[in-house]
Amino acid sequence: MKINRAIMAPLLVAGVALATGGWFLQRGADQERNVYANSQLFEQVLHYVSEAFVDEKQPSDLYQMAIDGMLESLGDPHTGFLPAREYENLRIATQGQYGGIGISIAKRSGWVTVITPLPGTPGERAGLQAGDQIVEVDGETTRDWTDDEAVARLRGPKGAPVDIKVARVGIDQPIAFRIVRDEIHVRSVPAAYLIDDGVGYVELSVFSESATQEVRDAIAKLKGQGARSIILDMRLNSGGLLEEGVSIADLFLGPGLSVVETRGRFQDPRNAEKLNASHPDEYPGLPVVVLVGPQSASATEIVAGALQDHDRALIVGRPTFGKGSVQTVFRLQGGNHLKLTTARWYTPSGRSIQRAYDDEHPVVDAAPVETPAGVTTDATKADKPEYHTDAGRIVYGGGGITPDLDVMPDTTTLAERPLIEALQQQDWPKYITETRFRFGVEYAKAHPELQPGFPVTDVMLDDFYTSLIDAGFQLDRAMYDAGKRWISYQLASEITVSKWGQQERRRRENRDDLQVHTAIELLKQATSPESLFTLAKQHEGAMKGAGSAQARR
Repeated sequence: MKINRAIMAPLLVAGVALATGGWFLQRGADQERNVYANSQLFEQVLHYVSEAFVDEKQPSDLYQMAIDGMLESLGDPHTGFLPAREYENLRIATQGQYGGIGISIAKRSGWVTVITPLPGTPGERAGLQAGDQIVEVDGETTRDWTDDEAVARLRGPKGAPVDIKVARVGIDQPIAFRIVRDEIHVRSVPAAYLIDDGVGYVELSVFSESATQEVRDAIAKLKGQGARSIILDMRLNSGGLLEEGVSIADLFLGPGLSVVETRGRFQDPRNAEKLNASHPDEYPGLPVVVLVGPQSASATEIVAGALQDHDRALIVGRPTFGKGSVQTVFRLQGGNHLKLTTARWYTPSGRSIQRAYDDEHPVVDAAPVETPAGVTTDATKADKPEYHTDAGRIVYGGGGITPDLDVMPDTTTLAERPLIEALQQQDWPKYITETRFRFGVEYAKAHPELQPGFPVTDVMLDDFYTSLIDAGFQLDRAMYDAGKRWISYQLASEITVSKWGQQERRRRENRDDLQVHTAIELLKQATSPESLFTLAKQHEGAMKGAGSAQARR
């Protein structure tokens, strides 16, 4: 059977490999006797703990503790035991399909709440709205339900109905809905739109089974609208299926070009598995900027590394997560699964991008050195091994993918930080999940005349300040006014997603995104991938020069 391999961040996984044998590879009679003796020793310890430990422990719990302890002792944060429910959630993340009504939910103000209905799903067609509180499912109150309980009850076979009641802002009585479940497809490309001057934007959020086709469809649509260059945004993409990473890189590379090399435990490095592009470049001559950041991991890093090594795309942003390993998932009894690191991977130039980690701080990274221009210095490249691209450009191994153009995201100002710190210290989750969310929902409903790109007015800011005070936050008005720029960004994003959904939210946030703006300015001038690298070099020199001049002043 086909084995899907996953190369994801610590909490994500994909693919299944059947484990038909045991966990131990036994070679020869001596090793068999040793394994037998150790298993007897383990059973003895288990017996005495179960029978004589001062606190009663169930044997099933002790076995689970033994499994967890063994896996933890491997020192690999990407290896772990997956209970049946956790595996199901992660399967959906990579296969991208399940039976349900198609809503994103979270706990808000004590109730399971609709964050947003997914486009084209039964939930959207039925009229569910952002902010709806689900108060009843199939006649049972949802008070005190967790997110997992709600998900388990709302999902189900295609064609099976579910009866729910929701409490909605401005409506006195709960609204009853009967919604017929359907097959829900979780999109890998949540946003794709034409920016301006022929620059298309595509956000790729996960490498699910449909990722390649979604990217292909998005680019085809944008080119039909006049796109002459593309931004591929993978800053929030923590990984997914290895095969999909290779397939997406294949969209931009010529046949036979190396994408990634994997090396397993029993594999001679000289015979490592090399995965190559197999189709012609579907977009020859198309300038491409790939945006990455600290949350970009695994399959994202494979795509970025391959396109960087072959000089096919300019990598812009911040250094990536740095996960250079491959996981396989083995099926266990009881619907459980074992996620096990089975190989390491290397970019076409031979780079390993695995970042060092320890028990307390899984990701170790030097603090970025920020300049007034928003471009970091070469501090992030210190002590990293150097490699070369096909065209001879220097690229770096270790510690993630180092961007060709290292651009800091927009940062808060010194004047804004007291407000942010006050909110964090008093009740940051309440600010995010209740006060800000509720304001966005209520404002969107109260202003049907709003249009995308609406301005955040002083009246809106005054109203939100009142909402914060009413919610119990103790904030000095002068402190709040000093943080108006940051608050305006927060409100614009929250209201936008409540009224128009995730794509319009991304479009709104990108208006003020320094990394996106840098990519746009370069792509406006680029006529080919080669010219893009020249422009990036000039831009980097200009930014460093501006930073040095400002420092001298």
